Amino acid sequence: MDSNSLFYSLELVAGSGYTLNVEQRAALQTSLVILQKNYKFDRVFFWGKILGLKEDYFIAQGRGEDEMKDKKNLYSFNCMDWFLLPPATDSMREEVSRGAKGRFIGDPSHVYEHHEILRQGKKDEEVVTKVKEESRLAVTVHQIDEDVSVVPRGAFVKSPHGLVQVNRSFGGLSHSEARKLDNFLHFSKPKNLKKKSILEFGDLTPALDFLDALSDDIPKGSWSLQFECASKVCVLRSLLWLGLTFYHVPMTPQHGYIYIGDGTKNLDLPFLL
Repeated sequence: MDSNSLFYSLELVAGSGYTLNVEQRAALQTSLVILQKNYKFDRVFFWGKILGLKEDYFIAQGRGEDEMKDKKNLYSFNCMDWFLLPPATDSMREEVSRGAKGRFIGDPSHVYEHHEILRQGKKDEEVVTKVKEESRLAVTVHQIDEDVSVVPRGAFVKSPHGLVQVNRSFGGLSHSEARKLDNFLHFSKPKNLKKKSILEFGDLTPALDFLDALSDDIPKGSWSLQFECASKVCVLRSLLWLGLTFYHVPMTPQHGYIYIGDGTKNLDLPFLL
């Protein structure tokens, strides 16, 4: 959610039960402005909150010239003091998937330990994987962004040089367009786009259709689309990452998403649909 319209945006997703108290909102209003200035971000977003057993992590995201590639994530416990998260590398993701299980503790210095017995010839060898919670937090935020970050079609444009920026002429989807999952896209590196046929590519506009559509997600039915606030706001909720809520006000450029949850993926989803 863009920090410039945070209060307004929070009201539009309040139907999910996800909100912040008055103190947290007031702190964010001040600290995100300072954060943008200190790190020289073009834009700052309040990404959401990951719930821990002891403390909760508030997450902010700063973006540079390229909205997709120039991203940095930060976390805070009090919405005032922010700490930069390390980039999620492939090796870090592998360690987290192997070693970090259960709920977040709420302590970035906490170390998860995973013991595994591997058979080496005739001997059993114990392998211990150690992962810091800060690394797990960085990987989880990155993974949620990769899987379920959402933008309306046309909200961003890709230049011939590959630069992804806000489309200044985007005026919002119509009410009929907002009822179709085809018009909502993943704001992450496309995975399904290259699999489309030549005929399907013929209907696409390269400057706008450079992202994967939610309608191509597997399993089908992993998104809930509803109209709320007297049918004036389109709200999408992810069933894969419970706690991710996206909103778009048709006929306006207003859109955004927020994640408030325990940071665990709903792996049972294929069996529930």
